[in-house]
Amino acid sequence: MRTDMHVQQGQPEPGPKIWIRGPVALPEEPPPPSPSAAVPRRFSWVGTHGGAGVSTLAAVYGGHDCGRNWPGPADPPSVLLVARTHAAGLAAALNALEVFRRGHAPHGLDLDAVVLVADAPGRLPRPLAERVKVIESVIDVYRVPWVPAWRLGDLSGQPPREAEALARLTGRTR
Repeated sequence: MRTDMHVQQGQPEPGPKIWIRGPVALPEEPPPPSPSAAVPRRFSWVGTHGGAGVSTLAAVYGGHDCGRNWPGPADPPSVLLVARTHAAGLAAALNALEVFRRGHAPHGLDLDAVVLVADAPGRLPRPLAERVKVIESVIDVYRVPWVPAWRLGDLSGQPPREAEALARLTGRTR
């Protein structure tokens, strides 16, 4: 400490001078979280009609199987509506979307998307494809193709490649 300094009136006395030899290590900042380290969002799968495929999707992609009921207070509030691609299924999906649009869904639920599960192998007939376009004009739609193994009850394989966007959404990657 230097003692030969003069202190001016009204100024605080200077403190000790500390000298460090060598490089000073700066505190390490934590690395930014990587996108792959993010915890996937949890979803509640809600069927718009019986046989929509909710249990299968919940088993394959994870999340909560609500069947045809709204999620309860302990369930994830993020909802994925599920419907088959036949005429009755698409009509049920549109009706469920209308429930959300009118604000009649239970308070606190967040409608994230509609998941359409193929009701048969192959392309949709034009009238059904047009109904799908109507749904897509309102909300994000994820399509799941016909999976023969699922029909036989084998859910052990990887999700179908055609539904890769749904796998990314739910955190179920290959």
